[in-house]
Amino acid sequence: MSAPRLSSSLRFLIVWSVLILVQPGSAVAFGFEQVVERARQLAARSDDSPDAVPRWLLDLDYDQYRQIRYRPERALWRDLKLPFSIQFFHPGFFYDRVVRVHVVTPSGKVAPVAFSPDQFDYGTAEFGSRVPHDLGYAGFRIHHPIKNTTYQDEVAVFLGASYFRAIGRDNAYGLSARGLAIDTASTSGEEFPRFREFWLVQPAANARELTFFALLDSPSAAGAFRFVVTAGPQTRVDVEMKLFPRAPIEKLGLAPLTSMFLHGEMAPPKDAPDYRPEVHDSDGLLVASQTGEWLWRPLENPEDLAVTSFELESPRGFGLVQRDRSFDHYQDIETRSDLRPSAWIEPKGDWQRGRVELVEIPTRDDTNDNIVAYWVPAVPSKPGESISVAYSIYWYGDDRIRPPGGRAVATRLDLGTYEDARRIVVDFEGGALSELPADAIVEGLVTASASGAEAPGSPKPAEVLEQQVLRNPGTGGWRLVFQLKSPERDPVELRAFLRHGSDVLTETWSYLLKP
Repeated sequence: MSAPRLSSSLRFLIVWSVLILVQPGSAVAFGFEQVVERARQLAARSDDSPDAVPRWLLDLDYDQYRQIRYRPERALWRDLKLPFSIQFFHPGFFYDRVVRVHVVTPSGKVAPVAFSPDQFDYGTAEFGSRVPHDLGYAGFRIHHPIKNTTYQDEVAVFLGASYFRAIGRDNAYGLSARGLAIDTASTSGEEFPRFREFWLVQPAANARELTFFALLDSPSAAGAFRFVVTAGPQTRVDVEMKLFPRAPIEKLGLAPLTSMFLHGEMAPPKDAPDYRPEVHDSDGLLVASQTGEWLWRPLENPEDLAVTSFELESPRGFGLVQRDRSFDHYQDIETRSDLRPSAWIEPKGDWQRGRVELVEIPTRDDTNDNIVAYWVPAVPSKPGESISVAYSIYWYGDDRIRPPGGRAVATRLDLGTYEDARRIVVDFEGGALSELPADAIVEGLVTASASGAEAPGSPKPAEVLEQQVLRNPGTGGWRLVFQLKSPERDPVELRAFLRHGSDVLTETWSYLLKP
């Protein structure tokens, strides 16, 4: 039976209705699905770089570039007295690409945010008149009152490639997040995706969160992002991403975090004396599994590139943490490392099987981020198959629920009293540890495994000697001390936690002891 034929008038009404729905400025509000479609179309063609910045702006030195400041009185939405406002960054110096920025109005319409040199104060520099009037922005920062109701504090920055960072109420800027990491620490070389376009949704007069969208581009993939920033004592950034690979990706790093670690209590400065006892933006990787185990890995500045993986089935979370909050341990008045935030990734939905990968890169100064952590799905990405993922990033100072129990607060090493041995000292604090009487019997469970130790004819395994747990009268915590004998000088993977009776008191401390 053939389908009934439509009258010419009815066909006209249907076509007219479709045309109305797709017209710009119609009742259909701009949102994430529109950015997803743009990313899908972008992935179907080769990566094309956004407009480049004039060479003379890239040749500016640091002192010249830092004179360029956005005029606060020109901030987006400032004249509307909204709870959020936006200030923009000028291209130049390191920032060699511009991003297009749009505003999504309350009616759902999209309008461009026009660049003008008049928006910037160029200080004593004399090149302001040379800046093209259609240049565009390098990025932007978000302002919102989080300390008091009378001043809009800077709470987040999106600037450079796909980098962004945020702070909680009592923090100073430190580590960064990225939209995506591709082939980090791979022999093929790392690829750095970039945000090329943003759509800022104008907030309501009483809004407590700011929503915006971003289009990401890279030689291997294109993607759409939805960000929701909720600023406060802990600032939360909710992220939703849909990625369209152009080519097979050897290593796809989701929810990447980037930080710096120069030296800490385990290792003094390498090349020259430093008045600062410790220099780092983060001092450990924290991982939470679905089994309820929390794992802590102290960071290092290695002699050679180090890549460590922690395989999991759908992680509860992971993050780079600045656990040491004592100013006396840093002695840096300018950078205030004791105020640097931690960043915790909390996945939404089932991320299935994969691994948290930690990359530690050798560095000789504190100007380079040398620590990276991200999630690598077990199933590789393929062209033609989209990838959807959602998560929250919490930016915060101290937090007693991550982990909920006791935690390792310091790791120290020295030579042991036995031949071929080293002594390891781990201090634990927090949770139920502080409630135990000084004469409580606390047990340390330590495991040590050297590579190849189980194979026939392999070297003798590492041996744990003189293990003891002592109450630390200076902190109220408990100290685990043991010596490790490893005659073959192989790397040894160590794990340890404290237990009182059948009660596990602490997270699992994890460390790779190198020869």
